[in-house]
Amino acid sequence: MEVVVVESPAKAKTINKYLGSGYKVLASFGHVRDLPPKDGSVKPEDDFAMSWQVDTASNKRLNEIASAVKAADGLILATDPDREGEAISWHVLEVLNKKKALKDKPVKRVVFNAITKNAVLDAIAHPRDIDGPLVDAYLARRALDYLVGFTLSPVLWRKLPGARSAGRVQSVALRLVCDRETEIEQFKPEEYWSILAQLKTAAEAPFTARLTGFDGKKLTKMGVKDGDTAGAIRAVLEAASFKVANIEAKPVKRNPPPPFTTSTLQQAASAKLGFAPARTMQIAQKLYEGVDLGSETAGLITYMRTDGVQMAPEAIDSARSAIGERFGDRFVPEKPRFYSSKAKNAQEAHEAVRPTDFTRSPDAIRSMLSDEQFKLYDLIWKRGIASQMEQARLERTTVDILAEGNGKRAELRATGSVVTFEGFFAAYTEHRDDQKADDEDGDDNRLPPMAEGETCAREAIEANQHFTEPPPRFTEASLIKKMEEIGIGRPSTYSATVSTLKDRDYVRLDKRALVPEPKGRLVTAFLQDFFERYVEYDFTADLEEKLDLISDGKLAWKDVLRDFWRDFSAHVDETKELRIANVLDALNERLEPLVFPKREDGSDPRICPKCGTGQLSLKLGKFGSFVGCSNYPDCSYTRQLGQEGNGEADAFADGPQVLGKDPFTGEEITLRTGRFGPYVQRGEGKEAKRTSVPKGWKPEEIDHEKALALLSLPRDVGAHPETGKMISAGLGRYGPFVLHDGTYANLESVEEVFSVGLNRAVTLIAEKKAKGGARGRGAAALKELGEHPEVGGPVTVHDGRYGPYVKHGKINATIPKGTDPMSVDLPKAVELIAARAEKAGKKVAGPSGAKKKATGKKKAAPKKATGKGKAAASASADE
Repeated sequence: MEVVVVESPAKAKTINKYLGSGYKVLASFGHVRDLPPKDGSVKPEDDFAMSWQVDTASNKRLNEIASAVKAADGLILATDPDREGEAISWHVLEVLNKKKALKDKPVKRVVFNAITKNAVLDAIAHPRDIDGPLVDAYLARRALDYLVGFTLSPVLWRKLPGARSAGRVQSVALRLVCDRETEIEQFKPEEYWSILAQLKTAAEAPFTARLTGFDGKKLTKMGVKDGDTAGAIRAVLEAASFKVANIEAKPVKRNPPPPFTTSTLQQAASAKLGFAPARTMQIAQKLYEGVDLGSETAGLITYMRTDGVQMAPEAIDSARSAIGERFGDRFVPEKPRFYSSKAKNAQEAHEAVRPTDFTRSPDAIRSMLSDEQFKLYDLIWKRGIASQMEQARLERTTVDILAEGNGKRAELRATGSVVTFEGFFAAYTEHRDDQKADDEDGDDNRLPPMAEGETCAREAIEANQHFTEPPPRFTEASLIKKMEEIGIGRPSTYSATVSTLKDRDYVRLDKRALVPEPKGRLVTAFLQDFFERYVEYDFTADLEEKLDLISDGKLAWKDVLRDFWRDFSAHVDETKELRIANVLDALNERLEPLVFPKREDGSDPRICPKCGTGQLSLKLGKFGSFVGCSNYPDCSYTRQLGQEGNGEADAFADGPQVLGKDPFTGEEITLRTGRFGPYVQRGEGKEAKRTSVPKGWKPEEIDHEKALALLSLPRDVGAHPETGKMISAGLGRYGPFVLHDGTYANLESVEEVFSVGLNRAVTLIAEKKAKGGARGRGAAALKELGEHPEVGGPVTVHDGRYGPYVKHGKINATIPKGTDPMSVDLPKAVELIAARAEKAGKKVAGPSGAKKKATGKKKAAPKKATGKGKAAASASADE
């Protein structure tokens, strides 16, 4: 018997059916080790030695794997066919060797691009060794991400309180979003006019022609700049006669797009299906790992983290055969189509994302898939089929019209096209971003028949005013597309990088567009002013290229780290002498439109609107940035960064707004504002209940009814039908949620918190629990409470397998049932940690390793964070 190690339990279940009783398939549940989130996990002074940590859950699984291996004849490592998969196999092997579980037993590494019986059995028959260069590339990336995150993030905390983290790729992706916002703010619209003639042929068939020239001059789309010129041209055309000067009809061919890569799949799923990139990858993971089709369990698509666009020869043959059967032989090109990626640094180590079996049409298995699974599989199947189909053929017709009147001449043009052969259009039409218009207007309408010299009748002349528009904000999909184009990030990290920006509150989604939050713009401005090289697009792309060369065995990974660290650490050291005043001056200048937005009355946006004499400036408080008056403390005017000068803050200039009284307690309910924005409050003093006004809700629209609703949170939804435990709905740091027995599941909107019913809540909780097979590095912090007041070190709130808990060092203390984990503050957490430590007979360890007895006593004020121990909570190493 041989032990096979894969990543997820779903994958293990599918593969176990293929291999039979001679194999035991176990899941590692993603990564089994990671760098501890503290200083010293990567040691540049010790030739970049790395310390690895195994969490409790992973240790239990590794023990199970080790026990199985000791009783087995050999070990087969069958994790995913990419860098991360190779790294997981390497980690598992390292741990098993330390446990002395292997002895002289053979170890094989196998990879398969699809989870089908043939693919798995073929992989088992052709094992290889662990790919050393690929592991080296993983180690280099992991070390770089750690060094950047845990070195740069403390600089941010010291100079920009409230900023959460920086990352090697994360910060560059954020810069893309912020640079686009700056473009939009600085954009100056230009006026232009379009002039259209509504005409009829001699046979009275209508068509439209656009002005292209006047009085001997060619005119571009923006050639007519003002209304007077447009009016003069319109007057000439209204008195002119029209005739056909020239007709040109020519055939046009369109080639099909290649099959999907990770990036293009996320873009198409966003445009056609409305799926966020993270959701697309979740659904694709299930399609890859295996679906119960009744007669068998099979993976429906190939591996979905890839930048390759080619398909295996047998897949091409299968696609061509399916095309002939479904669409007819004339849709099958004479020769197979082969593609190469245009993406910068594309590895093409794997196939494109395609169906594992082209004869398995979406309609044939629709009943066995969820609605989302069907939609995504249908998209992948059609794109894969289309990639091997015949070209689409069109006939493009261009008609030039001559207009003469009042001694003036004008040229107009009408264009149209008609599909003469569908080709790949029969299976798949590209979403708009993919399409390349064959002419300026992209007019795909058929023109009526006409002949050269024919006179046309004028029906109407239109002169329409237009203004140029700024570039659009990035969507999640278009940001990923841009990242791929400039060569930052990789398929396995695109959606995770975008999710990190949202989780850090650096960007928000507004109607699918990514809008940088003031905090995100502040971080980007700081990095551009003081760490410009490390957020340059070319620098990051060049570093990615070096990492790819490591995976190819052409560069030594530690040489790359040495070169990077030498310059980076020196640059960080230079910032130690940086004064906060210098930072504020630089940020005031770079972020002037954000910090000092123009006022409607045209007054100086830097003059304090409250006292009239003070100068406004960016200020840095303990918990973040805000705009304040230079006359403080005599003038207490403050507002959040990004608010209008005469906006929200002024609305509260006379103090809290009374909204009414609580019908049960009789306490006064007020609307207030603070440095973190508007909030509602019931009562006064330390016992008063406070709830922030959610994002997207305007303070001026908060009335008594809405305030009561907010203060009622969290609310009970109902008892879970299986456990009998209550499900609650509330608002947390990461948005609206439902909570059951320690498991959180996100809701789509704030409004749903007040309306979500028991059935939907149960479904969301079940879906969240089903995601346990994803790669991960332990439970992420739900909330960071600050430094332990007695011994230092970060105190955080987490959502664990057995419910929410607070964490300090190696001590985890369960949060009492019925307590909202998001309501736990630092004193309460310290009390829980002290009680847990005393019960377990442990001592609370400080950041230097010294230990003190847990007393549960609290000092009057927490120790100031140093930025070192604090790095563990926030600067999760990311790309």
